[in-house]
Amino acid sequence: MSPFIAIALAVVGLVVLVLLASSIFTVQQRTVAIVQRLGKFRREAGPGLHVKIPLIDTVAGRINLRVQQLDVRIDTKTEDNVFVNMVVAVQYFVLPEKVYDAFYRLEDANRQITSYVFDVVRAQVPNIKLDDVFAKKDDIAEAVKVELSHVMEGFGYGILKALVTDIEPDARVKESMNEINAALRMRVAANEKGEAERILRVKHAEGDAQSKALAGRGIADQRAAIIAGLRDSVDEFRKSVPGTTAQDVMSLVLMTQYFDMLKEIGASSRSTAIMIPHSPGNVGTLTEQLRNAMIEANQMAEAANGGPAPTPPHANAPATRNRA
Repeated sequence: MSPFIAIALAVVGLVVLVLLASSIFTVQQRTVAIVQRLGKFRREAGPGLHVKIPLIDTVAGRINLRVQQLDVRIDTKTEDNVFVNMVVAVQYFVLPEKVYDAFYRLEDANRQITSYVFDVVRAQVPNIKLDDVFAKKDDIAEAVKVELSHVMEGFGYGILKALVTDIEPDARVKESMNEINAALRMRVAANEKGEAERILRVKHAEGDAQSKALAGRGIADQRAAIIAGLRDSVDEFRKSVPGTTAQDVMSLVLMTQYFDMLKEIGASSRSTAIMIPHSPGNVGTLTEQLRNAMIEANQMAEAANGGPAPTPPHANAPATRNRA
């Protein structure tokens, strides 16, 4: 065999191998290949190994059937003329029964989806105030999904979900919103603090009133006990010493308490009491004044009850005492 024939056979064999290799192709899972014959749609090739006619059939493209996400960033304004930057995430997929439409009817699906998202968002947000945009983001996302589902289904695309993932107002607007919120919280805190102070003062006043009432009741009970004790002491003294009167006994009790008080004052090194004369003569005068006051009180009580007119105690006193 001549060298030229050998070379020709080698070339023919290489061409055959190339043609055989180009006639075989594979398709990945969740992917569909579009096979065209001489520029015309021939068939859809699913996942696996496939054969095509070399130089006649070609793989025009592949369609991904997985769910894909497109993030669309939109700059728009609200009803109160505040510009916000929003990010809308659109999750879409190719309908398996409409692969032909998805491949041939749209040149760029992402641009088409982006245009519709811009249109819907800029029709919705200008009718909403800034504070309500955050609360109504789900409504905006639902409006985007409804509009896209209605339009994109005809092109072979299904819309799984539309999400408003970010709402970013202008930096100065955010700062002012934070200041307003901080001022509002400070006002609420001040009101709560004032209310707490008012409650404390009311409770303190109520406690002070109850304390004074209990103190007054204690003093009254103490005086009642003292009077009862004095009454019992006077009765016992009169029974033990015949001929004594209640006034004599009271004078003795008062003098005893007076000397006890002097004893307590003298025993204290930090006493600030104001001393009065307490010589024997003055003590007698003090006793007489106490006795006369008690007599006048008894006479006034009898006069109020219709008894004889009160007589001053000093009217029957000896002349020498008056002179004294």
